[in-house]
Amino acid sequence: MTVLIIAEHDNQHLAAATRHAVTAGSKLGEVHVLVAGSGAAAVAEQAKQVAGVAKVLLADAEHYAGGLAEELAPLVVKLAADYRYVAAAASTFGKNLMPRVAALLDCPQVSDLTEIVDGKTFVRPIYAGNAFATVSSDADKLALTFRITAFAEAAASGGQAEVVRVEAAPAQGLSRFISRELVKSDRPELTQARVVVSGGRALGSVEKFNELLQPLADKLGAAIGASRAAVDADYAPNDCQVGQTGKVVAPELYIAIGISGAIQHTAGMQDSKVIVAINKDPEAAIFNIADYGLVADLFEAVPELTAALGN
Repeated sequence: MTVLIIAEHDNQHLAAATRHAVTAGSKLGEVHVLVAGSGAAAVAEQAKQVAGVAKVLLADAEHYAGGLAEELAPLVVKLAADYRYVAAAASTFGKNLMPRVAALLDCPQVSDLTEIVDGKTFVRPIYAGNAFATVSSDADKLALTFRITAFAEAAASGGQAEVVRVEAAPAQGLSRFISRELVKSDRPELTQARVVVSGGRALGSVEKFNELLQPLADKLGAAIGASRAAVDADYAPNDCQVGQTGKVVAPELYIAIGISGAIQHTAGMQDSKVIVAINKDPEAAIFNIADYGLVADLFEAVPELTAALGN
């Protein structure tokens, strides 16, 4: 069996999420990676070095520059005839693209996989991660998305895949890329960070959110996350949201500050290795999943914790 994984990239760098998808895909068979972009030869060079990749398909055309799902889907469908599985990471990119691919191929999609039992049986979370369903399909072709926190990242070097150029599909013109606003930070990327410090609505304002969380994150070399309530209140940008409708993270240490522990949030961080919760409400649901809980006023406890960490 062969697996076609759609690479996520910015036309210059291969996203780490794709390397996680390669690890998952290798459990199903030989892995090929599709790099579709504009001037994306450098991405193909990076992809061919990823351990576990047997072949890289490079489709270079101007209409692939923005990574629009409307443009990429017909290309994937054209190439899918040679593959049993067509897959991507369960990132925003993959969640946008793969349902279109599945619909055009008229094949089942199994989303957000956390475990591969065999070639037709998979495990995925349901009910916001409170239960896991085992799904089986005998379909000739399957569209898949992999939860990246459930699979290790394939090594970025060591592979010797061949790069094959493939013909681009005709431009669809159904949508157009206008602009992209990126949050630039010296901090680790949220889904790849070893430590995440997250704040909730209890922080009260964007000023307090930054005043309390940034020094602590600086001491720990951590990424900053936020609950949906904090994002909705404009304490933090959307890119920081952790949860069912945000990013799924599984760092070595997750510190939840002023977060109640609603299912929407815990679905995105409950697989963290160690969870520390700070909340003044002893009945807060976050304590049910925390390894360490501190019932205290966060406006006092967080500065004290930050000071205790030293320089």
